[in-house]
Amino acid sequence: MSIIIKPIITEKITKDGELFNRFGFIVAKKANKVEIKKAVEKAYGVSVLDVNTMIYRADRSTKFTKSGMITGKTSSYKKAIVTLKEGDSIDFYTNI
Repeated sequence: MSIIIKPIITEKITKDGELFNRFGFIVAKKANKVEIKKAVEKAYGVSVLDVNTMIYRADRSTKFTKSGMITGKTSSYKKAIVTLKEGDSIDFYTNI
């Protein structure tokens, strides 16, 4: 089971990376903070100081259209914000 699913590349996370040396990842729901820390250190060769996690719930929506009522759902996921040691950095654009 892969712990890190994909990095989060948004304006807010990019700004946090520049100012506070924090980077975001979407991770496996069952992964804990210790496993996330080890996976990031192994994958990117950096020293992790702190890991904050949050679980986003699934959003359900209902729309009324000409063809009737349409229901939809987005999947839930777990997000991890990782703080790195001073001097370490992750460059996502070189790994693409």
